[in-house]
Amino acid sequence: MSYHNSKILSTSFDEAIEKVTGALQAEGFGIITEINLKDKFKEKLGVDFRNYKILGACNPKLAFEAIQKEANIGVMLPCNILVQEHETGRVEVTAINPMETMAAVENDQLQPLAQEVSQKLQKVISAL
Repeated sequence: MSYHNSKILSTSFDEAIEKVTGALQAEGFGIITEINLKDKFKEKLGVDFRNYKILGACNPKLAFEAIQKEANIGVMLPCNILVQEHETGRVEVTAINPMETMAAVENDQLQPLAQEVSQKLQKVISAL
């Protein structure tokens, strides 16, 4: 099993962001952080870089449940979704696989939540 799930889209970068946001909302997630590395690399390093945006997605109900089971789980939140435009013009959307990342946390109570979040994020990728 991989630490991520990805899909190549036949859309523009901006359209991919809109589609991902809508698909996340359909699964109960909202975007709580947005990191635009293209802009940051230009601002901080003076480097031109391709479109590369990390969306921090959170399902408040599931995040709350996870924190109740493992107080320090916040270091693994939110779930990151990467939207990047490769040099070839292809747009790729990649979602973290919580089943893999949560394996590092030795708390069996988290497994059902990790599985639920993984399934929801897989639905998001499949819906694109």
